[in-house]
Amino acid sequence: MRKKLVVGNWKMHGSRASNAVLLAGLKEAGPWNAQVAVCVPFPYITETALALTGQLVAFGAQDCSAHEQGAYTGEVSSAMLADIGCRYVITGHSERRAYHHESDQLVADKAKAALAHGITPIVCVGETLAEREAGRTEEVVKRQLAAVIHTLTHCIGEIVVAYEPVWAIGTGLTATPEQAQHVHALLRQQLKAATQKADQMQILYGGSVKPDNAAQLFAQPDIDGGLIGGAALKAADFAAICRAAG
Repeated sequence: MRKKLVVGNWKMHGSRASNAVLLAGLKEAGPWNAQVAVCVPFPYITETALALTGQLVAFGAQDCSAHEQGAYTGEVSSAMLADIGCRYVITGHSERRAYHHESDQLVADKAKAALAHGITPIVCVGETLAEREAGRTEEVVKRQLAAVIHTLTHCIGEIVVAYEPVWAIGTGLTATPEQAQHVHALLRQQLKAATQKADQMQILYGGSVKPDNAAQLFAQPDIDGGLIGGAALKAADFAAICRAAG
């Protein structure tokens, strides 16, 4: 049976003072039966690592460069993230795709770079409201995942996938458990065609997950946890979601 994974994505939020309060709250609320991680802004990764020493909470970054090193001002490589102990990195978040025009291939290249340094990429896929209303959900998510499968080939079984319907991120809207399960099952079938590890791979749901809907979502057979945005900034809410994951 796959172990549930709950990952907090702090996005561009936080300060040294507020982070200390949040992390202290998480440490007090744990441990949980689920695997738990937080992906934090670059400047706070090292302090987060120190704060979580001895805790069963992993940490990671929200993005990485597809390049190994070089003249790429402002970029952060997977080698650098590995050097400070990151276990996870989010790649292909819808905000990166939309605001920074990241292509499916760039997302795949970033995932490949992360794996090369022993970091588990959390690869995000998801459709916009317009795409869902046009009946293109399956086409979009399968295309996004296909680029990663093609690039990683036999290593595809080492990633975490996150389905995040763009229309449900930060909007208060949430896919119903049935809607989310349908897409998760589709992604699982696509992965089964690429790797024998598909049944062991974790596929997370992201999109306005809250303490009051987490248990229903996580009860679905192909939903293996969550990629949590806003609720990850409140220790009590994030802890409740972690408890809902088992």
